[in-house]
Amino acid sequence: MASPEEMAVSMIANMPEKTGKPLREWLAITKKSGLEKHGQIVKFLKSEHGMTHGFANLVAHHMLKSDAPVDLVAAQYSGAKADLRPIHDALVELVQEFGNDVEISPKKTCVSLRRNKQFAVITPATKTRIDLGINLKGHAGNARMKEEKPGSMCTHKIGITEVDQIDNTLTDWLRSAYEKA
Repeated sequence: MASPEEMAVSMIANMPEKTGKPLREWLAITKKSGLEKHGQIVKFLKSEHGMTHGFANLVAHHMLKSDAPVDLVAAQYSGAKADLRPIHDALVELVQEFGNDVEISPKKTCVSLRRNKQFAVITPATKTRIDLGINLKGHAGNARMKEEKPGSMCTHKIGITEVDQIDNTLTDWLRSAYEKA
């Protein structure tokens, strides 16, 4: 798996092809907008210019002089939650096999998995469990895949404590959520 710095370099190289403009042009557009907060810049680039969250986030980081983005994933899996990192990495590797349109979007406390819209969220919930939230509207929950209350970020949640729990059933649920996104 590439480091955050390697991913940023790759995204910058692909930016003209994927967004129509190189980073320097997006920085000029963003500067002209007068926006100064990260979230405002991301929202502006997504809503006004149709940019994906990952590219908008990268532009915002560069605009605000945080050229070396914090490794949010490393921060999530530091300390007591370090033993959960192999589960996270296995989930990311799995969803990347679904298609080249999968967007991995780390946040402060979780990692959003997106296509056209979010289809799953990986959250290190406790020091022994990752909660995998997935969006499978209309799918009945069960003992393993619990339904979330209406209005939640995801429709279902699956607790994962071991890498081998990433089995064919879980893969099918994730693939279905991906295909619906």
